[in-house]
Amino acid sequence: MYIGIDLGGTNTAAALVDDEGIIKKRSSIRTDATGGAKTVTDGLLDVCERLLSDTSDVLLAIGIGVPGIVNDEAGEVVFTPNLPLSRESIAQQLSDRFNCPVRLGNDANCAALGETIAGGAKGTRDMALITLGTGIGGGLILGGRLQTGISGAGNELGHQVIIAGGRECGCGRFGCWESYASATGLRVTAAGFMETHKDSKLWELCAGMAEKIDGKAVFGAFRAGDQAAELTVAQYIGHLGAGIVNLINLFGPELICIGGGISNNWDCIEAPLKKLADTESYYRFSPEAPQTKIVKAKLGNDAGIIGAALLGRPI
Repeated sequence: MYIGIDLGGTNTAAALVDDEGIIKKRSSIRTDATGGAKTVTDGLLDVCERLLSDTSDVLLAIGIGVPGIVNDEAGEVVFTPNLPLSRESIAQQLSDRFNCPVRLGNDANCAALGETIAGGAKGTRDMALITLGTGIGGGLILGGRLQTGISGAGNELGHQVIIAGGRECGCGRFGCWESYASATGLRVTAAGFMETHKDSKLWELCAGMAEKIDGKAVFGAFRAGDQAAELTVAQYIGHLGAGIVNLINLFGPELICIGGGISNNWDCIEAPLKKLADTESYYRFSPEAPQTKIVKAKLGNDAGIIGAALLGRPI
């Protein structure tokens, strides 16, 4: 049995996971950063203790998905923006307590691994996972190996530039995919079309404050035939597709898995996104060759937990 932990800035979710990626027991706690690295680590120890209570299963390993850059070999969190763990060695403390190996991984990489082992990409050896939330997370598996780059900071897929000199991104660059195809980017696009469509139902849905519009409202109005919402979704899919086609052209994966909150609107996104990929991908010039499939992720928030638990398991 393995323990997988998804360490977040607000909550820490964990589970006992078997070798096939099936969750056997869950636990969660509030992430307590009030005392710095110590209270965060104490929380990790506590959630593991809770999972191991009332079980006779042998614990083979613990894996932790971290929202940031990690050095798995050193057991160190190199950098994380929302937790006081930068340059902290946390793996050894858990290893000493539970007498087992402890692995660290970036949370999006763990989610990609989870989807490959037990989710929408099960059975593939070449895949990319895209999570569409406040930002864009990404994970990449090629040849059955999780790709992390030379510093453990690879797969920042959301920070490919799709529009040179475009919107400013939180990373400091301009025109990043994340600035357009994340939920944040969708809201910015919607606000722009609302300004030119004063009769849009979107104004009512955000109480007259364009900055308050969200994805749920946009896609709801889209389904109802609102013109501003239709224009927003069309432009959004164009931006999303630009990054997807880049990934297909760069890596030629067997499959691209799309998760995150926006993927809940798959009925609105799927057909035009796949059409765009078929139209613009370089692989259209060899239609007889296998083509990249684009699918919705299946595991939701469990993907990161399962992937973290099985970080050391071959695919």
